[in-house]
Amino acid sequence: MMVQGCTSDAGKSVMVAGLCRVIARHGTLVAPFKPQNMALNSAVTIDGGEIGRAQAVQAQACNLEPHTDMNPILLKPSSDTGAQVIVQGHVVTAMQAAQYHDYKKVAMTAVIESHTRLQAKYTKIVVEGAGSPAEINLRANDIANMGFAEKVDCPVVLIADIDRGGVFAHLVGTLDLLEPSEQQRVVGFIINRFRGDIGLLESGLTWLEQRTGKPVIGVVPFLRDFFLDAEDAISTAQVNSQNSQKFKVVVPVLPRISNHTDFDALRMHPDVDLQFVSVDQHQIEADLVILPGSKNVLGDLAALKAAGWDKILKRHVRYGGKVIGICGGYQMLGGLISDPDAVETNLGSAHGFGLLATTTVLHPEKQLKRVSGAFINPQVNKSADNKSIVSGYEIHCGITSPIEGSNEVEGGSKALIDLGEGKTDGLVNADGTVLGSYLHGLFDTPVAANALLQWAGLESNQGADLDVIREHQLERLADCLEECLDATFINSLKGH
Repeated sequence: MMVQGCTSDAGKSVMVAGLCRVIARHGTLVAPFKPQNMALNSAVTIDGGEIGRAQAVQAQACNLEPHTDMNPILLKPSSDTGAQVIVQGHVVTAMQAAQYHDYKKVAMTAVIESHTRLQAKYTKIVVEGAGSPAEINLRANDIANMGFAEKVDCPVVLIADIDRGGVFAHLVGTLDLLEPSEQQRVVGFIINRFRGDIGLLESGLTWLEQRTGKPVIGVVPFLRDFFLDAEDAISTAQVNSQNSQKFKVVVPVLPRISNHTDFDALRMHPDVDLQFVSVDQHQIEADLVILPGSKNVLGDLAALKAAGWDKILKRHVRYGGKVIGICGGYQMLGGLISDPDAVETNLGSAHGFGLLATTTVLHPEKQLKRVSGAFINPQVNKSADNKSIVSGYEIHCGITSPIEGSNEVEGGSKALIDLGEGKTDGLVNADGTVLGSYLHGLFDTPVAANALLQWAGLESNQGADLDVIREHQLERLADCLEECLDATFINSLKGH
C-alpha cells in the first residue's frame, strides 16, 4: 500500500511510520519504502549506505535496521537547482534539475530492483510518496508517486492536512488532476491533524464521499507534544523554552543545513533552551553556539561570513561562551577548506573561522560510517571513571587534519573521541572553548549529551534518550491509528 499526500508536509512520513508499527506489533513482517526522497536529513544504513532520515525512523517502527533498499533514490540539494544524486545508498553524481528529469528513466530501474528485493523478504510493504502526485510539470517519468504505483500495481491512500486549511479542496483537486487509472487506484482518504469537535466535520465528510465516490478511511487527531524525527523541514521559531534560567543554545539555520535532527535531544532536554536562528540575526545571546552540518560547506561559510558570524563567534568565545561544530560546521571552525574536485561547489577554497587548527580537503568519495567510542579529551571527559560513551554516524566528503606544528596543537589541542583501533574523531582547542566533531547524533544519548553540556557550562544529569522517546511516540501513534482509522482498513493491514 502507498501513502501519497496532497502537499508536502501533509504527514506522509509519520503516517507510514505509524502504519508500519501497527502492522509490526501484530507479528507481520513489514518494511517501509520510499522510491525517491529529497531531503538533507539522512542516516547511515546497516549495509553502509545513506538513506533519508524518515526511512530510518520507519525502519525502527518495523523493528528493523535501516537498509538502502528502503529508499533507493535520495536527492540532497546543494543549490536551488542542483542536487547530489544517491542511488541505493551511494553517490552517483551531482545533477541539475533538468538533467535529473531525464535521468528518472534510469532511476526507475534501481527503484524497482530495491522494491523487488523487499517484496521477497517481507509480507507487507508500506510505501511513502513524495510531495504531491498532482504536480503536472513533474508527471513525465514519475518515479515518486503515481508513476511508481502504476508500475507495481499498488493501491494508494491519499492524505491531507486539515490543520493548514482547505482540506476538501486539496483532496478533491488532487483526485481530479489524476489520470482515470490513477483515480481508480485511490482506495480512500485520510484527513490528518484534526482539532475540535468531530461532529462539526461530519457533513463535510459525507459530501466528500458523495462527491468522489471514495471512502474517508479516518480522521486522525492533532497529537500534542508529538515527536518523530523530521524528514527535512525546520522552523526557525522552533524554541524549547523562553525560561531565562535555562541554558541557552543557538544553532544558525544555514542555507543548506543538513541533519538538523542532531539537535532533537537538546530541544527535549529539560534544562536547555534551544533556538534555531536566522543567519542574518546579529544579536546572539547564548551559552553555547553550535554550527550544524551543511550540504554546501563553502557556500554556507560564505553566507555566515557575509552576515558577520566571524565576529559573532570570536566575540562569543572572548566573553566566555563555548562553540561546537558538527560535520560541515566542524570544517568551518578550522582553517583552509579546499574543494579541488568541485564536490559541493565551484568556489574552490576558502578560509574557515580559524577557531580550530585544522585544514579540510573535500574528496568525491563520501565517508559513510556508524561509529561508537568514548570522549577522551580531558576538557570534556573530566572524570577518569566516566567513559562518556558516544555513538553516531559519519556522512561527509571532507578529510579534516590538525595543522602540524601550530601553536594551538603544541599548546595541548587534542582529539575529542577515541573510536578504537587507533582511530579518533574531532578536536578540542587548547583553551577548551571550541570543539568539533564529524559525528551526527552526538547528543542522542544522555551520557554523551551531559558530558558535552557540562563542558559547555551546564551542570546537569537530565538528558533526553531519543531511542526511548521515539519508541514511546511510535506506540502512541499506532494506538491512535488503530482507534481512529476504519476497522476494516486496519484489519487488512494486519492480514486479517
